[in-house]
Amino acid sequence: MKASRAVSHVLLAAVALTFLYPLVFAVATALKPPGETFGSPVALVGSEVRWRNFADVFSYVPFERYIGNGVLVAGAGTLVVLAASALSAYAFAALRWRGRDGIFLVFLATMMVPQEVLVVPMFLLMQAFGWVDSYQALIFPWAFTAFGAFLLRQFFKSVPGELREAARLDGAGELRVFLRVMLPLARPALGVLAVFTFIGYWNSFLWPLIMINDVNARGTVPLGLQLFFGQNGNQWHLVMAASVISILPTLLLLIALQKHLVKGIATAGLAGR
Repeated sequence: MKASRAVSHVLLAAVALTFLYPLVFAVATALKPPGETFGSPVALVGSEVRWRNFADVFSYVPFERYIGNGVLVAGAGTLVVLAASALSAYAFAALRWRGRDGIFLVFLATMMVPQEVLVVPMFLLMQAFGWVDSYQALIFPWAFTAFGAFLLRQFFKSVPGELREAARLDGAGELRVFLRVMLPLARPALGVLAVFTFIGYWNSFLWPLIMINDVNARGTVPLGLQLFFGQNGNQWHLVMAASVISILPTLLLLIALQKHLVKGIATAGLAGR
């Protein structure tokens, strides 16, 4: 038993190091001098450690603005997704109405449609709204998807119906049952959805590339990263430094929601009653 446990720990450590190596390589490259990024042979550590590369990122482009825009778009988008997904999931899981299951299947079918197929009609819709080159165009079009509703519906269906019935017998209306009983219980699942949604908004590149005309004003982090490639050459050391900086917000979110994330992954996918 001890030998098998030791072997499993060694294998897990090897897998963890394999996944960590790209991050270590990115950090090491971010600390190299400009001319040593693609040295031959490739060395993990440069001739000197240049911490100023991280400061140069903000002098080369207004990267702090891109980070602020990314936090605004990802944070607002996450809040909208949580609200819309929780309400729709509760309607699909706890309320009885005609055609509920059929509509839910149609709703789930939208998950099979790739984003690239929807880009053109969504752009035309944003153009009709006058939202081109605006924050709301980055937030709302992808905030009402089936993934969040499906995830939270599965969690709501795993909650015993007796809890809702007891709240109704105490005089609580449907909205109060949702706000006071179901939402507090759904915090682990909401944490999982919040992490996935924030990362999705934060890393989105195609839609902001299409929608945003003034990158310096409303550009997000992925759009800011492409500015390090241009007529003056590819600034790979700054790209790596900017990439490391861009990881920090999502890393802080994962640390903050770690407890809910682990619990939510373990319970959110349970089949309902």
